[in-house]
Amino acid sequence: MKNWSLGASLKALFIGRSRDLSDQRLFHHLSLVAVLAWVGLGADGLSSSCYGPEESYRTVQAYPALSLFVALAAVLTIAVLCASYRQIIARFPSGGGGYLVASKLLSPAAGVVSGSALLVDYVLTIAISVASAADALFSVVPAHWQAWKLAAACAGVVVLTLLNLRGVKESVQLWVPVFFLFVGTHAGALLFAFGANLGGFSDLASTAASQIASARHDLGWWGMLALMLRAYSLGAGTYTGIEAVSNGLPILREPRVETARRTMTYMGVSLAVTVFGLLLAYQLYAVVPAEGKTLNAVLLEAVTRGWPAALGRWFVTIAMGSATALLFIAAQAGFLDGPRVLATMALDRWFPARFAALSDRFVTQNGILFMGGTALAVLLLTHGSVGTLVVLYSINVFITFSLSQLGMVVDAWRRRGQGPGWRRQALINGSGLLLTSGVLVSLCVTKFSEGGWITLAVTGVVIAAAAYVRRHYRSAHADLQRLDVLVDAMRKDPGSLGRPAAPERVAVVLVNGFNSLGLHTLLGVARLFPNTFGRYVFVQVGVIDAGTFKGSEEIARLRETTAAGAERYVELARQHGYAAESVVDLSHDIVGAIDEIGDRVAEKYPGAVFFSGQLAFTHETRLTRWLHNYAVFALQRIFCRKGMPFVIVPARV
Repeated sequence: MKNWSLGASLKALFIGRSRDLSDQRLFHHLSLVAVLAWVGLGADGLSSSCYGPEESYRTVQAYPALSLFVALAAVLTIAVLCASYRQIIARFPSGGGGYLVASKLLSPAAGVVSGSALLVDYVLTIAISVASAADALFSVVPAHWQAWKLAAACAGVVVLTLLNLRGVKESVQLWVPVFFLFVGTHAGALLFAFGANLGGFSDLASTAASQIASARHDLGWWGMLALMLRAYSLGAGTYTGIEAVSNGLPILREPRVETARRTMTYMGVSLAVTVFGLLLAYQLYAVVPAEGKTLNAVLLEAVTRGWPAALGRWFVTIAMGSATALLFIAAQAGFLDGPRVLATMALDRWFPARFAALSDRFVTQNGILFMGGTALAVLLLTHGSVGTLVVLYSINVFITFSLSQLGMVVDAWRRRGQGPGWRRQALINGSGLLLTSGVLVSLCVTKFSEGGWITLAVTGVVIAAAAYVRRHYRSAHADLQRLDVLVDAMRKDPGSLGRPAAPERVAVVLVNGFNSLGLHTLLGVARLFPNTFGRYVFVQVGVIDAGTFKGSEEIARLRETTAAGAERYVELARQHGYAAESVVDLSHDIVGAIDEIGDRVAEKYPGAVFFSGQLAFTHETRLTRWLHNYAVFALQRIFCRKGMPFVIVPARV
């Protein structure tokens, strides 16, 4: 008991106490308003200003003026993507991430490609955000501290994982002050930079014209275009956060569509202004890379050079500190949306069902741990190198972008006779499709030989694993369907359950919906203990997972279906002459809920015997044990310790 108390205390300290499902304002407390959503979901894109513009500018360092064209292309891309995803939000008001859009509007195969690509991209989002945060932090500390940079990045992933295990809102609220500190310091620095150089824009224009002429002479038109395309592609990580809003709709405050659109506006405007402003400021101050410093740190030092020494030093330190914090916040997009994509795919049986389970904090705990652990592995494998991660990053999100835009174009074409709105949708998403598919091709061409092939190969492995898991679940489902004949047989045969005994002999049957496994268990009781019981108590717990935890209406609907399923067993038992009743509950933790119900039933009916069905695979492996819920064995151990008889009825498949 002491160990349990210590564990519970540590859990409450680091993760938080269990949330109360009966709290009428639970969903209100957990949801995000537009400003918090901007912090949690939009920080991914905004934080890319810490490395995206720098990577683009470094690529065209010999001809800095070309970065202006890259900046204009970035602003255009942001505008088109934001407009496209506003369409997707309207089309899928309950949540329309890339997986759902591709699955519903194209095909399940397209959906698993899109979802798998997103998962890999979200892992890389966490890794590159934290690695960039470490770079920003170690730009303003003594050089001999550099040896601790990777350790600091790994510690950052661990901290973020713990924060997200506490809950979505808690993990976002912590960062609101530093998020707006970043916005304030960087917006202030850019405004000061432009204001202090108002007279220098004419000189900048003439210098830019000279550099463009030089680039055309040295590289030719095609060479110059190829260089700008490479610079654009290396800065493509800037756009990865845009998809997160449509995928994160279920965690937004009602009305969700309006909240999502407002969040998208905040995100698009702040991202476009920051990216364009930084690339322009780089040229105004003719910044050049410095060893051990990010380009933004060099720019801020140049902007504050004429300030009082102490003020300039403190401003740079605060601005870079906020950049570090923002990059940690950016990893939130991976922790918020990655587990959600994983859970949605798990509900469709592409991944193990346990990824859809919720903790007592009502977060997808297994998904959060998976994303954090995988991102930690990526950091260690790449040694936290932002340059390496940039190459691996952003390819996959454009796979999802392209499939989502294609799905919306196909959807518009299918609805072409249902009103004028289809033309607008086709135009906006068609433009998005042309843009995103073009960027995808350019990313694959420019990044493939440098390491981008690794991202594509890993995505292929994830897709293959998802296909294998789906095939296994389908095979198990097909085997279970062969038991469906029991439904009609039991209804037609009044003696299938034998003769009722005295009503004080009670059998408690654990069921999960009115299905073949439950009926097989009921028949197993009659077969193993003929004419023994006179009363049946059917216990069913409605499982609250990522698929049902979407609002109070969904919870109410789950409660109704759970009660209705258990009541069908009661009616069937009474038709066979037995006394019968049902006990139902809702919980995220089926083992804990049944444990509590078992105590109440045993107190009411001393000597009751508990029964539960369990799939028994002919060729069981570690994988099958991991893919299926073996809660029955955990319950058997608990009931055994209490001295309560618990019988498992196997169903061979």
